[in-house]
Amino acid sequence: MITIFDYGVGNIQALANIYKRLNIAVRIARTVEELAGAERLILPGVGAFDWAMARLEKSGMRGVLDDLVLSKGRPVLGICVGMQMMAKRSEEGSREGLGWIDAEVRKFERAVPSQRAYLPHMGWNDVEPRSQEGLFRDIGATGRFYFLHSYYVAPKDQSMIHAVTDYGRAFASSVRSGNIYGVQFHPEKSHQWGIQMLKNFAEL
Repeated sequence: MITIFDYGVGNIQALANIYKRLNIAVRIARTVEELAGAERLILPGVGAFDWAMARLEKSGMRGVLDDLVLSKGRPVLGICVGMQMMAKRSEEGSREGLGWIDAEVRKFERAVPSQRAYLPHMGWNDVEPRSQEGLFRDIGATGRFYFLHSYYVAPKDQSMIHAVTDYGRAFASSVRSGNIYGVQFHPEKSHQWGIQMLKNFAEL
């Protein structure tokens, strides 16, 4: 069973629709009771870091999330801002992140000519996994995924980087730390590559 955490942020229904087409059991959790029994959890996110963190805190389910991920070790997939929220902090705002991974969120460097006029990073780009197992099983050496962001996750431990993408410089487009997975792109908008990735997450 896939549980998608609905705290008012992200492409909830698009994710649910993909799982329904794959005949994989999925539910949307909007209460503590619905979230508490999650076997695999998706944390979506769009918009600004502080705004998304405020919505999550307001939901009253932060404690349940921490318990599921940190104490019970349930697999969790953070998408876009959902991945960024897993870090300790972000240059985009002043709120603390969830702190599940030792990382901070940084803005792309405007000093890099190829980035200066092109923020946000929007559209299709290649994603090169460091391992073709787990989330990237059956996707190949390079998959094409859809991005929309101006900030990226910078892990302190480089071994946490699961995949990289080039945008003026290489950045971590996917991270993994134990049961915690994150992708900067939107698999629900990424056609066959995204569908395969969501299927892979359900089979971890």
